[in-house]
Amino acid sequence: MKKIVSAASVVAIGAAMATAAPAAAQYRQTISNDLAQCAGTSRPAVKVIVTGVESSTGTIRVQSYRGTASDWLEKGKWINRIETPARAGMMTFCMPLPAAGTYGIAVRHDTNGNGKTEISRDGGGMSNNPSINIWNLGKPSYKKTAFQVGNSVKSIQIQMKYM
Repeated sequence: MKKIVSAASVVAIGAAMATAAPAAAQYRQTISNDLAQCAGTSRPAVKVIVTGVESSTGTIRVQSYRGTASDWLEKGKWINRIETPARAGMMTFCMPLPAAGTYGIAVRHDTNGNGKTEISRDGGGMSNNPSINIWNLGKPSYKKTAFQVGNSVKSIQIQMKYM
């Protein structure tokens, strides 16, 4: 028996797929570091001040995550990513967020820019500056790194740590 699909059914399926797209689009957005987005805005964003960058070699990567156990530091679960050449000392980033809520920020200094984590060379830091040691290897609980953001810009400072 052959099923006939009506035009209305095709439109309904297309509409359902279109509404599902924003959920998938909420992850893995690579953006530029636009500090103007943190100036006098009423949109959720985080001004991230990163201190203690040891050298001007390689790249700095800043990623935002939802402050939940299911998303924090999970592969592919970052919301926005900014990647830029490293500059020794202090660097400032503006990380826009999709909505008010609970978030965490992770920063990585890939000192040779090869895209691989080398614990003995590379640096890292996270929102709320949790302690990192050999036993947790830089993955503290989301509870230690989570912070609230309203419909405005929140400023945080992250101190880089190197082994």
